[in-house]
Amino acid sequence: MLALASLVLLAVATGHVQATSHPAPAARSELGIVGLQTRHLDPAHWVARLGADADIPYLDPTAIAALNARLVAEDDSVRDMAGFPRTLEGAAIRAWIEKASARPSADRYDAAGRRLDAADFAALERSLALEAIPAEATPQPGLVVERAALRAFPTRERVFSRPGDLDIDRFQESALFPGDAVAVLHTSADGAWAFVASDRYLAWMERDKLATGTAAEIDAWRTRTPALFVTGATARTVFNPERPDVSDLQLDMGVRVPRAVLPRDALVHGQHPAFGHAIELPARREDGTLAFVPALLPRTADVADAPLPLTPANLIRQSFKFLGERYGWGHDFNARDCSGFVAEIYRSMGLDMPRNTSDQSVSPAFDKTLFDAGTDSAAREAAVAALQIGDLVYIPGHVMMVIGHEDGMTYVIHDTAGFGYTGADGDYVRVPVYGVAVTPLEPLMSDAGTSTIDRITSIVRLR
Repeated sequence: MLALASLVLLAVATGHVQATSHPAPAARSELGIVGLQTRHLDPAHWVARLGADADIPYLDPTAIAALNARLVAEDDSVRDMAGFPRTLEGAAIRAWIEKASARPSADRYDAAGRRLDAADFAALERSLALEAIPAEATPQPGLVVERAALRAFPTRERVFSRPGDLDIDRFQESALFPGDAVAVLHTSADGAWAFVASDRYLAWMERDKLATGTAAEIDAWRTRTPALFVTGATARTVFNPERPDVSDLQLDMGVRVPRAVLPRDALVHGQHPAFGHAIELPARREDGTLAFVPALLPRTADVADAPLPLTPANLIRQSFKFLGERYGWGHDFNARDCSGFVAEIYRSMGLDMPRNTSDQSVSPAFDKTLFDAGTDSAAREAAVAALQIGDLVYIPGHVMMVIGHEDGMTYVIHDTAGFGYTGADGDYVRVPVYGVAVTPLEPLMSDAGTSTIDRITSIVRLR
């Protein structure tokens, strides 16, 4: 397969370049969005256009494992929790907390529209209990037991950039899922929050959503086979009245859980397991320590015995499972944002990515083409013409995944707050979306004078 840079040069040499830097005014479609027809919302439409290439893997499992190992070795934003240090200097933990919990430089407002003042932030800083960090600390290994928000400060209080704008909580950082490994580094002043290291983030989470155990038992559970992989947007455990902690529990795309080993004819919380999938989940005892308990997924759950093959068709099908889901900054609203969206698609095929766009777009482990303000229009247009299924297109703070080309346009799927284009009358049109959407790339405008293509900073090809 040609490398991405070679494809860009080929597009220039052969003249297969679309004039995209200054999109012409475009009429709205039958759906009221430029360039979008009903057929574009059906994954089968895009898969059919691939023909014989649809099911040819980009990478086999061995190559995926090698790329994941390279990511851990070369990308400082990703860590192997199985190899997390057994001791740490307190000064290092303090520095991590001070960076994660730094006062914002811009004003912040609560849900009622009140501006947070210096006293508010002083109280939040006292809750960090930095003075309690010892000179040398022993991180506590643990597992997440339910979907948990990762926060900049140890509080559920939601804060926003503007009064009345309640979509993006600026204290929300990310989320962890059941079975994610963490190291507990510190505890808030009230004891209710833990500052944790995970494979891709350092932040605060509610302590009752994790359980601590030994590194050996955690590693044994996380690597045990056979296992199930969630391949739907989400899967939920079967409701049961006996164990609320593993009843109706959400597992997001890419989550891996081992199958439960049960005695013959054993029931799972009063239910026969033959008609579902018996799995084993981490749970929290009253004292906060780790236990493992069986649970059931329904037989209809979208799961697989192994990660899906990394093929163009699967990339399309997996991405469309989120179509229309509400945008959730930092995995808020029980959903995900643009970088979480693409990471979970690839994770369902076994491939790991950094958490944020700023790290994904420049990761030393990935094949990428970088752009800056000096990159001319011809190079940008050539890069767009050369895009393939699954390529990731980055602009500042956002990522889009390519799903195909049609009628001279490149189509992407992305989890977005909204986008703009030049309408048929020549005026700039802004479309609020706040969800996963399909759009053509070429007509998109970041503002009235700048095309989205002119703002591309990176194209990543996971091959």
